[in-house]
Amino acid sequence: MDESHFDAVIVGSGFGGSVMAYRLAEAGRRVCLLERGKSYPPGSFPRSPHAMARNFWDPSEGLYGMFNIWSFRGLGAVVSSGLGGGSLIYANVLLRKDERWFVKEDLASGGYEYWPVTRADLEPHYDRAEKMLNGQRYPFEQPPYDATSKTSAFKAAAEQLGHEWILPKLAVTFANEGETPVPGEPIREEHPNMHGRTRYTCRLVGECDIGCNYGAKNTLDYNYLSEAKRLGAEIRSRCEVRAFEPRDGGYAVHYVEHDPAREGVRTKTRDRSALPLRTLTGDRLILAAGTLGTTFLLLKNRGAFPNLSARLGTRFGGNGDLLTFAFKSSQAAGGGRVPRVIDPGRGPVITSAIRVPDQLDGGEGRGFYVQDAGYPEFVNWILQATQGPGALLRWRRVAARLVWGLLRREPETDLSAEIAELLSDTALSAGSLPLLGMGRDIPDGRMMLRDGKLDVDWRKGKSGPFFDRLRSVSEDIAHALGAKFVANPTWYLGRLITVHPLGGCPMGRNEEEGVVDPHGEVFNYPGLTIADGSMMPGPVGPNPSLTIAALADRFADRIVES
Repeated sequence: MDESHFDAVIVGSGFGGSVMAYRLAEAGRRVCLLERGKSYPPGSFPRSPHAMARNFWDPSEGLYGMFNIWSFRGLGAVVSSGLGGGSLIYANVLLRKDERWFVKEDLASGGYEYWPVTRADLEPHYDRAEKMLNGQRYPFEQPPYDATSKTSAFKAAAEQLGHEWILPKLAVTFANEGETPVPGEPIREEHPNMHGRTRYTCRLVGECDIGCNYGAKNTLDYNYLSEAKRLGAEIRSRCEVRAFEPRDGGYAVHYVEHDPAREGVRTKTRDRSALPLRTLTGDRLILAAGTLGTTFLLLKNRGAFPNLSARLGTRFGGNGDLLTFAFKSSQAAGGGRVPRVIDPGRGPVITSAIRVPDQLDGGEGRGFYVQDAGYPEFVNWILQATQGPGALLRWRRVAARLVWGLLRREPETDLSAEIAELLSDTALSAGSLPLLGMGRDIPDGRMMLRDGKLDVDWRKGKSGPFFDRLRSVSEDIAHALGAKFVANPTWYLGRLITVHPLGGCPMGRNEEEGVVDPHGEVFNYPGLTIADGSMMPGPVGPNPSLTIAALADRFADRIVES
């Protein structure tokens, strides 16, 4: 057997690549998955400032961390590098694309998107993915989860404004099957996970987006990738694909291997002596390196694929992502207002959502979701330390009292009340809440190469009415929470930041409409499949991860049947 040849080579381990690896290994295919990032077993996610400073991806600077930050004209993007892809940093939400949002516009007459699949096509695949990801709703009405203030506060604000409030399924384990949810209990697994480590139920520490050190997040390495490996798939981390081309009825894939010993060391990443190219071949090649990664690789290697659709690089969008902050919330009490305790660091990052209808299903304009976000507790301590003049005044007052006691030779021996006073004003840290919005923006961006680097030409102009409405509703929610101050920082800077980049290799009914067909196969290149966010012909609306997984599962069916 040729050890360097496989039935399928998969590039990337996110929601598309992991599903593909599992499904093809399950069918008995010989599979090799290449992931540029490293593995993150429980307890390996950085927390200290020193370690977090190295937790970014730029091998030329000796950085092999998890966060890959991109900046383009009009927007920035945050994506992940690591075994498990975006599941390592996403907020766990498992929502299906709304049935009426599978729009079919006339692309020849000014339309922006045409979905060649329907909700009915994806329903069985959504079911499979939800089961594999063990989706569970946040049990916020059960002790001790009922103490999670942000869920209750967000629910009350939504109901006050007349919005539909939902508890979506989350890829988080709150309880073993058939048991009462309890934080910090060992999770029972049918088969040991690929890390060979014990996982624990959600401890409500709000660290989902910086990596869960307890294994409570059902990231892809604990399910699809662990099962793929158990079934014989070869999974190689720290392997970054640089090029590929058709060869002998299949495909050759060229990659470099990042040496852990070079972490922290600047490397000329194009130097063949520092990073020699290695080659694999496969009957099939599946690109799942994410919207930015896959489109960049195809643009860079376009010379080897002269018959690619002219739609390569088109229909880019950010899934309507918009972040709003509600600061210093309050509530009515005794004829006045008192600070509201929201406690954004308690619980998983997102627990609930509101859905604002689209004109396609009885609403106005383009529909969207707003979700109660959160952040790790250490952010609250940072906010607490930046209370400004009020904090400084408290420190001075307490210090003066202690010094006066010493001068009078009557020192205060019990300092409990004094220390408590230093932390007495928690209106900012306890009463703030990020609101994450997303929805049906217009996918009119274009991806291209500029001086050999990826560039994206996207601006919020045509999507302006959508973002105006999303911003308005987000601010209404903040005001319903009694926020003293509301901010859309990236909006005021004239730029947006997306954590859900989509498009670039869109699906279509033919090569005039898209790069891939409704089963993910690239037009004119049999055996070449794209299975990640790049193949979306438009925005998903809600969080895209479950839809990417469902589409990949559908694509896998076609490959297994062929």
